[in-house]
Amino acid sequence: MDNAVPAVAATDHPVPNDAHLPADLRTPLRPDAFTLSEEEKIASISDHFREIMTLLGLDLNDDSLKGTPRRVAKMYVHEWFRGLNPAYQPDVKLFDNRYQYHQMLVERDITLFSCCEHHFVPIIGKAHVAYLPGEHVVGLSKLNRVVQYYARRPQVQERLTRQIAEELKNTLHTNDVAVLIEADHLCVMSRGVNDTSSSTLTAEYGGAFDRDQALRTEFLRLIGK
Repeated sequence: MDNAVPAVAATDHPVPNDAHLPADLRTPLRPDAFTLSEEEKIASISDHFREIMTLLGLDLNDDSLKGTPRRVAKMYVHEWFRGLNPAYQPDVKLFDNRYQYHQMLVERDITLFSCCEHHFVPIIGKAHVAYLPGEHVVGLSKLNRVVQYYARRPQVQERLTRQIAEELKNTLHTNDVAVLIEADHLCVMSRGVNDTSSSTLTAEYGGAFDRDQALRTEFLRLIGK
């Protein structure tokens, strides 16, 4: 579970920070996505989820169930889907590359929790990212935070992979970026085909990683692929 984050008013950051992404990579959001505060969203989602539970035939007077609508609403707004709110976009600061380190830097096995936008069930996996430093480097934890920011939305894995790659290119001022995600989708495992043995891999290679087969092979070797 991610560390708790404070609630943020919708008016603090009214404009989505995906504007730098190509239009086909932006998470679909309505123009009025940020007119309600987080607490207003929690209250409304709680009401709607209570209705869903009632329609399913559950007795919300039961001690175990009566708090569930608000618990689910808070989980959606503050945890599962907080990446929809640009107020939570990580502030990624660069540092001078005074070590003159110019070889591949890899952050592998980044824990990834997301949610399938088709069935609203979890996607659980790992992300591996790499880049070639130039004049600047980035704090390692910021790579994890970029992954988590874009993961914490209703997603499809293909778009998530490219969103992370484009964000890293924009932040690091280089196209020499690689992103690989391997994940289990509960929409495949727990419904439909009910296949618990398969997993999904997606990758995006930019700059030198796209042009240089040897560099790409080395990246795959370093992450155990």
